[in-house]
Amino acid sequence: MEQTEALIVEQLKAGNERAYKFLYDQHYQILCHAAAQYVKDDFLAETIVGDVIFHLWEVRETLEINTSLRQYLMQSVKNRCTDYLKSQYHQKELAELQDFPVLLYIKDDDYPLGRLLEQELEDEIMKAIDNLPEECQHVFRMSRFEEKKYEEIAHELKISVNTVKYHIKHALALLHADLGKYLAGAILLLLEQMK
Repeated sequence: MEQTEALIVEQLKAGNERAYKFLYDQHYQILCHAAAQYVKDDFLAETIVGDVIFHLWEVRETLEINTSLRQYLMQSVKNRCTDYLKSQYHQKELAELQDFPVLLYIKDDDYPLGRLLEQELEDEIMKAIDNLPEECQHVFRMSRFEEKKYEEIAHELKISVNTVKYHIKHALALLHADLGKYLAGAILLLLEQMK
């Protein structure tokens, strides 16, 4: 990292808003262009870049950048875009699994095995939630089990609403990956019932 950038990072870590604005002015447009190449939507690209830059401000005190600022920001934007595209893919998969026959079986109270499967499935979901990263798990539990709105969670945890949304999306993606195809279609059903 060149000396000027190192100075900007130091100023950013110190909470200098002018350094943050400089970073925003210097990188915003090119980052939006890069994000749009991934997500094929200008508004969504701007939202993702805004989230990345805002997140940089939120974590500024612990910031460690070993590359150029542009490379760091580009990688962060790429990661967010990839996470978004994965979550969209998983949501599509979940939608396709909604009519999976096992769900009808699990829901039907006339079948004792269905109730047993439902309990086992609930246990597996709770284990998977326990395995989420700490902050992600905390946000997810507040949303799903305490029925708090994103704004309430953001206010309580002193984070942005966008960070709350990111944690929820991340949690759902991790749960889907952890529970596998058989359980994926039932996640939404059981989370609704556990509220």
